[in-house]
Amino acid sequence: MSQGIVEEFLSLKAETDADLLLMQCGDFYELFADDAETVADELDLTISQKSSHGSSYPMAGVPLSELTPYLTALVERGYRVAVADQFDAEDGSKYREITRLASPGTLVETTDDDAQYLAAVVEGQSGEYGLAFADITTGRFLVTAVDGADAASAELYRFSPTELLPGPGVRNDDALLSRLQERLDATHTLRPSDEFGAGRARHRVRERFGESTLESIGLDDDSPAVQAAGAILAYVEDTGLGVSAAMSRLQHYRPDDHLDLDATTQRNLELVETMQGGSEGSLFDTIDATVSSPGRRLLREWLTRPRRDQELLARRHDAVESLASAALAREALRDCLDDAYDLERLASRAASGSADAGDLLAVTQTLAVLPALEDAIDDTPLATSPLPEVLAKPDRAAAADLRDDLDAAIREDPPKTVTQGGIFREGYDDELDELIERHEELERFLDTLADREKRQHGLSHVTVDRNKTDGYYIQVGKSVADQVPEHYREVKTLKNSKRFVTEELEEKEREIMRVEEARGELEYELFEELRERVAARAELLQDAGRAIAEVDALASLADHAARNDWTRPELTDGDALHVEAGRHPVVETTTEFVPNDLHLDRDRRFLIVTGPNMSGKSTYMRQAALITLLAQAGSFVPARAAEVGLVDGIYTRVGALDELAQGRSTFMVEMQELSNILHSATEDSLVILDEVGRGTATYDGISIAWAATEYLHNEVRAKTLFATHYHELTTLADHLDGVANVHVAVDGEPGEENDVTFLRTVRDGPTDRSYGIHVADLAGVPGPVVDRAGDVLDRLREDKAIEARGSGGDGEPKQAVFDLSSGSFAGATSADEPGGGAADATPETVGDGGGNVEGEPVDPEAADVLDELDGTNVAEISPIELMQRVEEWQSRLED
Repeated sequence: MSQGIVEEFLSLKAETDADLLLMQCGDFYELFADDAETVADELDLTISQKSSHGSSYPMAGVPLSELTPYLTALVERGYRVAVADQFDAEDGSKYREITRLASPGTLVETTDDDAQYLAAVVEGQSGEYGLAFADITTGRFLVTAVDGADAASAELYRFSPTELLPGPGVRNDDALLSRLQERLDATHTLRPSDEFGAGRARHRVRERFGESTLESIGLDDDSPAVQAAGAILAYVEDTGLGVSAAMSRLQHYRPDDHLDLDATTQRNLELVETMQGGSEGSLFDTIDATVSSPGRRLLREWLTRPRRDQELLARRHDAVESLASAALAREALRDCLDDAYDLERLASRAASGSADAGDLLAVTQTLAVLPALEDAIDDTPLATSPLPEVLAKPDRAAAADLRDDLDAAIREDPPKTVTQGGIFREGYDDELDELIERHEELERFLDTLADREKRQHGLSHVTVDRNKTDGYYIQVGKSVADQVPEHYREVKTLKNSKRFVTEELEEKEREIMRVEEARGELEYELFEELRERVAARAELLQDAGRAIAEVDALASLADHAARNDWTRPELTDGDALHVEAGRHPVVETTTEFVPNDLHLDRDRRFLIVTGPNMSGKSTYMRQAALITLLAQAGSFVPARAAEVGLVDGIYTRVGALDELAQGRSTFMVEMQELSNILHSATEDSLVILDEVGRGTATYDGISIAWAATEYLHNEVRAKTLFATHYHELTTLADHLDGVANVHVAVDGEPGEENDVTFLRTVRDGPTDRSYGIHVADLAGVPGPVVDRAGDVLDRLREDKAIEARGSGGDGEPKQAVFDLSSGSFAGATSADEPGGGAADATPETVGDGGGNVEGEPVDPEAADVLDELDGTNVAEISPIELMQRVEEWQSRLED
C-alpha cells in the first residue's frame, strides 16, 4: 500500500524532535493529528478532517504565501517548528523533506524589538562555566567563562535568552536547571552531548571565524566558552536557515568588565521588569526615549550590563552632556534617527536569504541616515562631542558605496515578492532593460489590439483580455459575433459574448510568456546576486547599525536627563558615594518626591537605616543603588549633585517570597541571598540590605543581623546600607568605626491631635521606634485590634503583665505574664485568684521563670541562672556572647 499524505506527515514528524511540523502540500502547509489541534488552538485556525487508510485525522493548514507570519507566531509562543517542503521526483510524483527548523532562538523574522538570544551553558573544569550568546537576528555572538553556578545563572538572567542549550553537566544538575527554568523565560532544548565536545567545538569555531580567532580574542582552546560556542554553531547549522553567515564576528567579553549584578539584584532593582513581572514601571520603561529598535536594545543592554571602564563612561557622559544642553540639535538628530531601520537585523535577513526587495530598500534608506546624522551634527555644539567619533566607527566610504549600489538597483516601490518582477531600476542591467523594453512593446500591442480590430473590421463591443484558462483572447458581443473575419477562431461561447483567438494573437502570447519568464528568471538571478553582495557586507551593516543605535541611546539618555533635571555624576576611583538631593528615578515620575542626601566613604561606609514602615527606607536605599548603576551605565542621575566611586558590583537583599515548590521558605531564601552577598561582595561593592533575620525568632534574627553587620564591616568592608527594625543594632555605631546611623524622620506622636506624619526626610542618628501599630491603622486593620495592640505595647514597654483576653476551660478570663527576657508567657492564673488581677502584676513578677508564689522554694536550676545573671557584667562581654548566654539560660529554664 502506498504511503498517504497523513502517513508521510507522521513519518516526517517522527524524524524530528520539533514540537510541530508544517508540511507543504501544493499551495498549503498542512498539519495533521495533534499538531493540527495545537496550531488551531494557538492561531484560531479551522479544523477539518482528513481520511487516510480507514482512519480520520484532524487537519489544519496555512497558505504557502502566508507561512512566515504563522511560523513567527508559533515560534514566538515558544514552539520549535519544523518545515517540510515539497519536491518533484524524477517519475513526476511528489515527496517532502524537512528543510529547516525554526525555534525561539533561531527565528529571523521576529516581531519583537528586543534581542533574541540563543544561549548555551557548559560546565567545565573546577567549577568554571562556559557561556555563549548568539542573537541570530543581529549576528551578535558573545562568549565568556565564569566561576560557579551562581555567576552563570546571573549572566544568563542578564541576557534573558529566548532559548537555552544546556550542556551535559548542566542538564544533570537538577538544582541549577530548576533555577534556570524558574528565572528564565526560555525554551530549553537538549542537544546531543557530542555537540558540546571540546574538539568538535574548536573545529566549528575555527571553521566559522578563522583559525586564529581564539588566540586573537584571548580565549583558551580548552575554555568551556568554546564548547558553548561550538554547540550553538552546530545547532544553528542544523536548523537549515542559513543564518550562521550573519555571525561574522566572535566577541569574547570578561564579566569583570561589567558590574556584577546577580539575578536577585536585577529583579529587586526592577531594571527591565517590575516585581509583578510587567515592564511598565521598570527603570528601563521609565527612561527609554529611543526612536529606533536597535537603540532600544542597546539602552537595555547598558542598563543590565553597566561598565567599570571610567574612560568609556566619561565619553558617554560627555556625549549625554552635549546632547542635553543642545536641545535644537538633539531634536534634529532624533528626527534623522526616526528614518532608520534595523540594520543589524536586515543584515541577518540578507545573510539567511530571507531578505526581500523591501528589505534592501530599507538598507539603502538607513545607510543614508549616516550622512544625515553627520550633517545634523556639523556646525552645532555637538561637533565637539564624542558623537562624530561614534559615527566614524563604521567604514563610511564602504557604506556610501553600498548605498549608491543599492540606490541604483532597487526601485522606490518594489514588489513584496522577489519573483513577480518590477524590482530593478532602468539602467541597472542591459539584458534586463532589453527584456523589459520588449515586454512593454508586446503590452502596448495587446493594449491597442481591440481598437485596431474595431477600425479594421468595423466591429463594436470588442475587448482583449487574459485569464489562466483561455490565455489571451478577443471578446466580441453576440450581436456582432457573426461579423468577425474568417481568421478569428472561436474558443468559448458565453451568455452575451464569444471569445476568439488569432494566429497573430497566439504568437504574441507565446512571445510575451517567453519574455515574462526570461525577465522573471533574470530579475530573480540579479536579486540573489545583489542580496549576496549585501550579505557579504553584513559586518559593515552591523557596525553601521551599532553606531546609529549608540547615537539613539545617548540621545535618549540626554532627552530624559534634560526633561527631568538630572545631573552629570562625577565618577572617581575612590570609595565615596556622595549624593546631594538624590531622587528615585522611577518613583519621582509618579509622585511628589522628597529628595535626600547620602554620604558614604571609607570612614563612613556602613549606614544603619531605621524608621517607620512605609516611611521610605527601601526607596532611599534603592535610589542609592540605582544612582550608582545609572552612573556606570553612562547616564546622568536624578540628583542635584553626585560623586560616585566606581563599584565592581551591586548586591541587594530586599524582601523575599516563599519558594515552596523548590522547598525553600521565605527565611531560607533570605539566608541564601545573604550568603551570596557575604561570599561575593568585595570592598569595592555596594550592598543594600532591607531587613535581615526577620523571618525567624527574635533572638535568632538579631544575632544573624548583628553578626552579618560585623562581617560586612570588618571583613568585606563594602559600602553598605542596612535597613532594620532591630533597634539594638544602632548601638553598633558606638563600637564600629565605619558604622553610622540614619533614620527617616517622623513628625508627631501616635494618638496626638495631628497624629503622625512621615516626612520622608533622612536625618543622621537612629530612630526611637518603628510606628508599626500606626501603619497597621493606616492599612485599615480594625480599630479594636489597633487599640488593643497599643495597650499591649504600652504594658510591654513598662514591663507590666498582659492579660490574655479569652476564656479557659471554666470560662474564666485568664491573665498571663509576658517575660521580656525569654520572649514568652511566664505563667497564667485565674483573674479571681490572689494576685490574678492585671493591676497586681509587678515588674518583679516578670521573668521569675516559674511563676512561683511567695513561700514556694526556687528551682535550683533557676537559682543557678539567677546567680550567673547577677554575676554578669554586660559592659565586659560582646553583644553576640551576651545573646548566646541568654539563649543558654532560657534553654536551661525551659528544661
